[in-house]
Amino acid sequence: MDFALTLGTISFFISVVWGRPLISLLKRWKIGKQIRIEGPSSHQVKTGTPTMGGILFVLPVLLITGVLNLAELAGFSFIGQSTLLLFFCVATHALLGAVDDWQGIKGIRGKGEGMSARAKSAFQFAFAAILTAVLYFGPPDLDYVGIPGQPEFFSLGIFFIPIAILLIVGFSNAVNLTDGVDSLAGSTAAVAFASYGVIAFLQKQSYLAAFCFTIVGALLAFLWFNAHPAELFMGDAGSLPLGATLALVALMTGQWLLLPVVGFVFVAETASVMLQVASAKLSRRYLGRDIRIFKLTPLHHHFELIGWSETQVKERFWLVSVLCGMLGVALALL
Repeated sequence: MDFALTLGTISFFISVVWGRPLISLLKRWKIGKQIRIEGPSSHQVKTGTPTMGGILFVLPVLLITGVLNLAELAGFSFIGQSTLLLFFCVATHALLGAVDDWQGIKGIRGKGEGMSARAKSAFQFAFAAILTAVLYFGPPDLDYVGIPGQPEFFSLGIFFIPIAILLIVGFSNAVNLTDGVDSLAGSTAAVAFASYGVIAFLQKQSYLAAFCFTIVGALLAFLWFNAHPAELFMGDAGSLPLGATLALVALMTGQWLLLPVVGFVFVAETASVMLQVASAKLSRRYLGRDIRIFKLTPLHHHFELIGWSETQVKERFWLVSVLCGMLGVALALL
């Protein structure tokens, strides 16, 4: 654990040092956020704030992870096992998110419109399928699941494949939906990765613990600039790799049943959108009028519209994520 925490500290300093130059560079290139009109009116002042800020923490994580894997190949055992699969997950999803952000900024498909949902989903499922195939077919075999209260892990066989793909794609989108309030996605993701870092350490998966805290350190640096009022937004370049990689870490620990607990905020945000769409469609079909459960989704916008300040939303959601992270670790210990 001492090595994992040290990596987190190094990751923080590498990330925070280049934060200010990155913001200046993004402003010079006019890579600014487009705020959706139907969102809370208080968010309109954020238009033009630099986005694609996820690269602030993605690049240091890739740098540290890459160096450690090169050291492993050279015969130095710093982490004990390869984390190239995690490297691949972060890199591919960050690239996909960056392309989506860039298209949205430049208005390639229209003002504020990024990649088409179909194209974006196709890439997400393709990346998830590759990751799952390596988990299932490659050594070591990771097609197992831990159940709280049971001392042994259980193999799922072929059923592991669809479950893993859905988790990776689902959480990639879930973190993306959560990224709508200053520092919300970053702070809750940091708690989730820290929780799984502790779980990995307790299971003697030191390489996973080291990776998790590398991400935590880099995320804390991002939050330095993303604190309200944000100077930098994460964008899809950050949210997509965070969600996909969190799911991958959960799968590699075998404790993915705890992912909805540790990542409860992400699940709640996604569920709010699904319930909103379902209520609108069903009410129009059977009642002839549009009835919606929430004032606006994702969920954080609903609480803003009922009177919570943006800071209150972030802090209260973050407190819930901390409690859920504690509960997740506790359940892993049963």
